[in-house]
Amino acid sequence: MSQLRGRFQKNADKKAAEYTASIPFDWRLYPYDIAGSIAHARMLAKQSIISPDESQIIIEGLTDIRKEIEQGIFQFKTELEDIHMNIEARLIEKVGEVGGKLHTARSRNDQVALDLRLFTRQAIRGTLARLRDFEQSLVDLAEANQEVIIPGYTHLQRAQPVLLAHHLLAYFEMIQRDCSRFKDCLKRADVLPLGSGALAGVSYNIDRDFLARELDFPQISQNSMDAVADRDFVIEYEAAAGICMMHLSRLAEEIILWSSTEFSFIELDDAYATSSSIMPQKKNPDITELVRGKTGRVYGHLIALLTTMKALPLAYNRDLQEDKEGFFDTVDTLLSSLEVLTGLISTLRVKAETTALAAAQGYALATDLADYLVKKGETFRHAHDIISRLVNYALTQDKSFSELSLKEYQEVSPLFKDDVYSITVESSLTARDNTGGTAPARVAEALSRAGDIIRGDKESSEN
Repeated sequence: MSQLRGRFQKNADKKAAEYTASIPFDWRLYPYDIAGSIAHARMLAKQSIISPDESQIIIEGLTDIRKEIEQGIFQFKTELEDIHMNIEARLIEKVGEVGGKLHTARSRNDQVALDLRLFTRQAIRGTLARLRDFEQSLVDLAEANQEVIIPGYTHLQRAQPVLLAHHLLAYFEMIQRDCSRFKDCLKRADVLPLGSGALAGVSYNIDRDFLARELDFPQISQNSMDAVADRDFVIEYEAAAGICMMHLSRLAEEIILWSSTEFSFIELDDAYATSSSIMPQKKNPDITELVRGKTGRVYGHLIALLTTMKALPLAYNRDLQEDKEGFFDTVDTLLSSLEVLTGLISTLRVKAETTALAAAQGYALATDLADYLVKKGETFRHAHDIISRLVNYALTQDKSFSELSLKEYQEVSPLFKDDVYSITVESSLTARDNTGGTAPARVAEALSRAGDIIRGDKESSEN
């Protein structure tokens, strides 16, 4: 006769056991579960809840189990439900009944909350490192093409000329905001929940300050019910990841456009492109298309967890098991997307001749001509109307602004003089000489600032 489960008169149905098991995905929490258990064993000995010898036996057993998992020889068992029970069962196998003392003064509820916070903390640090690498690739590309001019767009229509470096640094600013969000998330993830028990705290004389020092937590949870039921830090990471993936997707879309024959602004390195199964001439931007596509799955994980949480009464409910698969996938998707885009950005080639030609086309200097009239005394609204008529005229004549004669200019406004021909793409760039503008001097300053920020973040992470 098989051993029954405590108060129950029947063993778990096989399909029900498989349905409730989380070990197929939460096994990856093992380093955090073991680290938390080692700290807990030390605390139990310190507080004389177990003996120092028992603590040492438990710690040595846990250390051996970590090696077994790292070596791939540990047998994960579905019937043991989760990573916590798998490790505890193996510990008892290895060291005997003393292993059963490890669970004194804790619950699986505060145990999983601890594991998840430790995982989140590590995920944020890894994410920030990948973001720094990605930022560096943007800055490197901008510096290597600092004088390259491209058309800036609104409504996907050519609008005004800008420096490519200025365009790339717009993404640097987006990623900086992402870094800020992840750093902010870390403050709320970096809180020790261990010691909260199942929901009401524990009845043993534990030392939570000791646990916080052992596990390097700067804060300790102040409400046991909130500590075991809180998943705000996971939601925050997923929200920050969703925004970050949105930024990556926007850049991916531009790379897709720019690498097309219609734009031909850039060429992707062969290592970051794919071919067609039947059309040998094609060079497809599949990586950026996948970044664009994977953004939706990250959004989905955020919405799924928000939906799971929205009606949960305090404290722990098994619904919270659904926090992990989507979270793990969000972390994996974001990190891999950042890694592959960093490589792609670092190896693409800019076609400066093509971009310069495009920047000069499409009457991109129209605003500069309106500003010219304003500086001659015209109101901007009237100047705008004059240049609109000038553009219509040039279109009917199939001429660019530079091909118009002074007489043709003066037919729409007598304020035009010979100096109108000094308005060029280069002068347009130079004129935007204010903070945040695309003037070469301002872009050089922005590049220097970006480099300083990256170096500062890197030094801060190393300290």
